[in-house]
Amino acid sequence: MKRIFIALKVEAEETLLKMLSVFKSGLGNDIIKWTSTENIHITLAFLGDTDEKLIEPISSMLNEKCKGFGKFELIIKGSGVFRNFNDPRIIWVGIEPSDKLMHLNEVIINGLKGMNIKLENRPFNPHLTIGRIKHIVDIETLKSLTGQFKDDKIQLVRIDEVILYESILLQSGPVYKPLTRFNLEK
Repeated sequence: MKRIFIALKVEAEETLLKMLSVFKSGLGNDIIKWTSTENIHITLAFLGDTDEKLIEPISSMLNEKCKGFGKFELIIKGSGVFRNFNDPRIIWVGIEPSDKLMHLNEVIINGLKGMNIKLENRPFNPHLTIGRIKHIVDIETLKSLTGQFKDDKIQLVRIDEVILYESILLQSGPVYKPLTRFNLEK
């Protein structure tokens, strides 16, 4: 079994790195597991523990669906929390709505469903997880920081490939190992 997911890699540039730094320094007294910059991504589908025999057929399907899809750009915009401010669990950075991104997700999800692969039953909500909250005391600072970046366009991201990752959970934090890359070139 391998713990796998399908995602788009996001290279953090200066403006996103500055934003992360502001969050980390503002919430420095809280217990938050910050996402390392090399792990920042947009999850298209989380498959979890998957039989290794399925990786090749999943790769073939992804290759077929991604080939000729076409490159596109996304705008990273805004920030917030999952759950809510009474019980925040995840600090996220948003993605400006994109028809191309939604279509790519739909094509991949339909491909997985066509293979009878069990998926999480929740709507696609594209975002970058930047922190997982273990314990927070200063909710007001969290509200203030997310409010500060709520409407900001933070970074332009060029999407030219989909990656099938293995998530290896270590004591020091997860390592995301690319298993296969699928070019979106037309």
